[in-house]
Amino acid sequence: MAEYGVRVSTGEAIGAGTWNRIAVSIVGTLGETPPLPLDHFGKEFSKGAVEDFRVASPQDVGRVLLLRLHKGPLLLPSPVGPLARDAWFCNWLQLTPPQGAPLRFPCYQWMEGSGILTLREGAGKVSWADDHPVLQQQRREELQARQDSYQWKTYRPGWPRCLDEKTVKDLDLNIKYSVTKNVHFYLKAGSGFTEMTLKGLLYRKGLWKSLHEMKRMFNFHKSPAAEYVYEHWQEDAFFASQFLNGLNPVLIRRCRSLPENFPVTDDMVAPVLGPGASLQAELERGSLFLVDHAILSGVRTNVINGKPQFSAAPMTLLYQTPGGGPLLPLAIQLSQTPGPTSPIFLPSDNKWDWLLAKTWVRNSEFSVHEALTHLLQAHLLSEVFTMATLRQLPHCHPLFKLLIPHTRYTLHINTLARELLIAPGQVVERSTGIGLGGFSELIQRCMEELSYTALCLPEDIRARGVEDIPGYYYRDDGLQIWGAVESFVSEIVSIYYPSDASVRDDSELQAWVREIFSEGFLGREDSGVPSSLDTRESLVHYATMVIFNCSAKHYAVSAGQFDSSIWMPNLPPTMQLPPPTSKGQTEPEGFIATLPAVNATCDIIVTLWLLSKEPGDRRPLGTYPEEHFIEEAPRRSIAAFQSRLAQISKDIQKRNKELALPYTYLDPPLIENSVSI
Repeated sequence: MAEYGVRVSTGEAIGAGTWNRIAVSIVGTLGETPPLPLDHFGKEFSKGAVEDFRVASPQDVGRVLLLRLHKGPLLLPSPVGPLARDAWFCNWLQLTPPQGAPLRFPCYQWMEGSGILTLREGAGKVSWADDHPVLQQQRREELQARQDSYQWKTYRPGWPRCLDEKTVKDLDLNIKYSVTKNVHFYLKAGSGFTEMTLKGLLYRKGLWKSLHEMKRMFNFHKSPAAEYVYEHWQEDAFFASQFLNGLNPVLIRRCRSLPENFPVTDDMVAPVLGPGASLQAELERGSLFLVDHAILSGVRTNVINGKPQFSAAPMTLLYQTPGGGPLLPLAIQLSQTPGPTSPIFLPSDNKWDWLLAKTWVRNSEFSVHEALTHLLQAHLLSEVFTMATLRQLPHCHPLFKLLIPHTRYTLHINTLARELLIAPGQVVERSTGIGLGGFSELIQRCMEELSYTALCLPEDIRARGVEDIPGYYYRDDGLQIWGAVESFVSEIVSIYYPSDASVRDDSELQAWVREIFSEGFLGREDSGVPSSLDTRESLVHYATMVIFNCSAKHYAVSAGQFDSSIWMPNLPPTMQLPPPTSKGQTEPEGFIATLPAVNATCDIIVTLWLLSKEPGDRRPLGTYPEEHFIEEAPRRSIAAFQSRLAQISKDIQKRNKELALPYTYLDPPLIENSVSI
């Protein structure tokens, strides 16, 4: 008979403790013990408790390989009623054998109802490093169970595939919001819609009476950034700056030659460039930039309050003034087809003509951002990364340990989005100009051209030719964070993969990459997205891309939604009149008549307010309270990563003190580890 010490840590979340019976079986090279109860006199496994037990094995099991956790209901009625499904969140177990050092078994999972959970000792192991058939079999069984639970489905044709929530009973507690986060989420949503209802705005279908009346939205909620938007939204320099540091800072690219369908002339831009200046000279100097919303051309539009809505596919030419001066708009064409009915609008035009043209561009920014930059690239692709990680990497795999913090709550928030945002009759269909049909069409179009380059920030910056444009804080801060993540990932990879061959020989890693390619990018080879990885360098780059897009990129294109939209003319979700076909016709009344109805405005603003900030239970980038890595080397790498992020934050905050509008959307302490809202 051998006696073992067992230490058990229960999580601190609401509901983490349990009244259920808990036992362990010890699996070794010579056999397996029967379930050994973990039982003291009185209550065990309370929220936040760390408890010690002694258990006796009736036989020698040899070298310990696994621990099996057994959970079942109490035999007698408990003070709180039937507890057959009383959930328990176990952080970890530590087993101390009769001889030898203690062994740590990370868990960090909910157990709900009666069941058995098999745990591995916490050292990271790739598939080829397992040295015993029992361990190899455990990997296979764990992945098979997860693949049975987390199954794929097609939500809409041409979209990345997603979780089939019907295969996850009641949505597994391991992917659902915590009680704290869930309560905060619904309370915040309810308070926002209630406030708009009490103000008599949420159900008012008519037009806004004036721009002044729209200021009532600032009584809802506001921020310093939102107030800055309100004060400067009509200014050309601020309009242009939003392509760099606003909600959608991923479209602007250097213009080396004017598109044939954008016939801007020297005379048109002379008021900005100066007499005698030429577009050709500025093109050669590299001072012109283009934002092209061509993907919106011909997209289907919505009907709101019984009225047809409208969309445009504008082209915007921008000029970088010399000496690091502001970026300024030079010309806007509201369609992809030039001609008499598609004039080129200029800063020298009538004030209301020019303001309306800029507002059409901002409406296009709303559509492209919400459908593509935010929904597709930040949410749907992050769900693909999450699903593949759960389905193809066992808990003991070092990549699972590296990536799992960056998948927290992603399946839950995306399931909510499919129920409350992008379902028939919900927000996108109720209140956006292109509606659910337009969103779907845009995503299908984008999926046909989405590239690996666009998902990798350094390559994306180079491809768009914006390496040296001044004041591009999304680029500057993003590259700093990308570098910190890449360094961290490189250290982790070097610990577990001694060579390129070790990457090629990791069957689980290759299955993970292959599934992302097939289910997320639908097997499109011309995307440049790899379907296999052959070197340590390619693995580092790929894993960096996953982490960056699931954390920093999502926050950069999500956190500013409310700041940009609370003053609705800066980011109108829809337009109620068609784009102008001539100049000199716009008056203040026509400008307001083009903007969204009151109810559509409120519907969108409350939604974006809800989606712009984490509703409690936050974990900032680099924060890993769940200690999946137990070895000293990866723990040192985590500490170094956190130190690098802290320095990046200090540099950002120092710079922001000098800015009229601080750029905070990539400040590491504000970035969530995962897509969770």
